[in-house]
Amino acid sequence: MVSPIGRMGNDELGPPWLKPLLRASYFIPCSIHGDSNKSECNLFCLDCMGHALCSYCLINHKDHRVVQIRRSSYHNVVRVNEIQKYLDISCVQTYIINSAKIVFLNERPQPRPGKGVTNTCEICCRSLLDSFRFCSLGCKLGALKRGEPDLTFTLRTKHTRDAFHGGSESDESSTPKKIRRTNIFNRMMMDSPAISSDGHNNYGGERSASSGDDATTNISRFSPATPPIFNHHNARRRKGIPHRAPF
Repeated sequence: MVSPIGRMGNDELGPPWLKPLLRASYFIPCSIHGDSNKSECNLFCLDCMGHALCSYCLINHKDHRVVQIRRSSYHNVVRVNEIQKYLDISCVQTYIINSAKIVFLNERPQPRPGKGVTNTCEICCRSLLDSFRFCSLGCKLGALKRGEPDLTFTLRTKHTRDAFHGGSESDESSTPKKIRRTNIFNRMMMDSPAISSDGHNNYGGERSASSGDDATTNISRFSPATPPIFNHHNARRRKGIPHRAPF
């Protein structure tokens, strides 16, 4: 029987399947299905915590949590969207490989960091971006073994807005588009030169007295009045110019 103190120590160093995941041998022929095609071991079952599996072994791990291990520069990696469901990978640098974000499993020592590098892995001295502390899951585990109090592999519960009906959104995103369009239309109508400078509208009625008279006066001051309609057919002819029929 495991003592509570021992169980607490294992939790602080990550889930029980983390060390077997990092130590397993991948991309070797399966000991059971070695004679079959594509029988290399590139899978790991987090529930069984045994050896690496091949695709033919999955029939014995139905409804289990299985992650796929991949290769990059001869190092084992796992996709972030797979591992972050079960593990907190904060402080570990991620990379984009084949349009997918990945994280390395084990350390990759780098004796001589590149020129101009100001941030390196705290365990293996691999060059990193300034926002990360470790280059792999194994390096973060090594820092936990040293007793770093601010590190953990335990996932924190994320409270979503839908679950608690809380949170806040910006006014721009929460305002319906129809309402925003209506406000724009109202401003366009107010800016139209429907009211002339003499206080009468162009439709024959006087302007009613209201609290918005000052605003309307300011609008009419900047908006030109509608010019009078000039009818060329009813204009009087100039006098003194005789109109004679042609010869």
